[in-house]
Amino acid sequence: MKRLLFSILAIALFFASCKNPDYQKIFNNPALYSATVHELNGVVMGNNFSPVVASRNYAYANIAAYEVVAAGDSAHYQSLTGQLNGLKEVPKPFKGKQVDYKYAALLAFCKVGEAVTFPEGSLKYYTDSLHQLAVAHGMPAEMIGNSEDYAKLVSSAIMKWSKKDNYLKTRSESKFPINDSAGRWVPTPPAYSEAAEPHWSEIRPMVINKVPAIAVTPPPAFNVTDTSSKYYHEVKYIKTTTENLTPEQAHIAEFWDDNPGKLNVSGHVMFITKKFSPPGHWMSVVGIGAAKAKADFNTTVCAYAKTSIAIFDGFIQCWTEKYIYKTVRPETVINKYFDPSWRPHLQTPPFPEYTCGHCTNSGAAAEALSSVLGDHVAYTDTSELEFGIKSRSYKSFRDAANENIWGRFYGGIHYYNSCVVSHEYGKEVGDIVVKLLKMKK
Repeated sequence: MKRLLFSILAIALFFASCKNPDYQKIFNNPALYSATVHELNGVVMGNNFSPVVASRNYAYANIAAYEVVAAGDSAHYQSLTGQLNGLKEVPKPFKGKQVDYKYAALLAFCKVGEAVTFPEGSLKYYTDSLHQLAVAHGMPAEMIGNSEDYAKLVSSAIMKWSKKDNYLKTRSESKFPINDSAGRWVPTPPAYSEAAEPHWSEIRPMVINKVPAIAVTPPPAFNVTDTSSKYYHEVKYIKTTTENLTPEQAHIAEFWDDNPGKLNVSGHVMFITKKFSPPGHWMSVVGIGAAKAKADFNTTVCAYAKTSIAIFDGFIQCWTEKYIYKTVRPETVINKYFDPSWRPHLQTPPFPEYTCGHCTNSGAAAEALSSVLGDHVAYTDTSELEFGIKSRSYKSFRDAANENIWGRFYGGIHYYNSCVVSHEYGKEVGDIVVKLLKMKK
């Protein structure tokens, strides 16, 4: 992605000799916003953040950009102040001063994206490149200054709001207590990591006021002795299926793996393989879908913002259920009661099994994204190519979310019932976000 930006900059410098400024054309390009989100994807991945924490990065950053867009195009978009929990005020545009709102939106995204959980400056090289892009394409110096000043004001307001969502409080909360009672989650190999984010239910949601807002059917009661029980059938189904995966099923599992930090162990050697987490994967899908739908800059920003909000709230809902039920993973059950040599196709992530986070946020993301770009945007998801995984094609965003159900099941990390229930649960979260948020006029 750095190469992409530097290529854009090189082209900019080539055309800088032209007397006709074309900065509006350059910054009005929605692909530049998608490239900027991808840049944050790389920073998030490099810092090993869990999927739930990553969702927080994307949500606040995209909201900052959206607020700039809404300020610059108030005829078509309205602010999220008064709509998102606790967001009461965002600075208005400068009176009598020229601002390039696209440039300001990009900067606001970067400033918030790097500051939500990172030390300031992690995207400085990128924002400096955007500044040079503006200069090279003839944006007036006064407009550059005004745009940068407005981006700072908006990003500061969003950051102030973000600090009241209880994130910092949860950093010092107690760890999840481990006890090896029947059916209760315990750490899994190879890292045997502690349970991730057991207090995420305390995070302030964006749209949903009550946690949990949606009634979720409890998981099947733990029972590995009664061969007629629902739980026993779920265990046998996942064991039998994963032991006989077809190449297509294995590809589906690997495509939707999105493990941000897979621990590889070979003898005494251990190393981590990094990929985008589930929210990062869906951020890539937004960019691919927006390009396929030929969405303009403002629509693209709106799509990113609404989708990231749905994912953020979806994770809070899902993580609340995880630590209510505290359910054991298939790997633990099968190894203890059925086959000690069995391993899932994917590495088991470090948190309780029910409900499924990826299925929840995929269901929520598909609803939000469809509400902006359309119900039938056919696309090829190329986001996993950079990790050596071939692309997959879908008839719609909902089609992709439906396949994700099977991806988590084929991976051997979630029971089929959990995947189906979580997908429907996520759709409900997405539907609430779509109904309550008024963005485009």
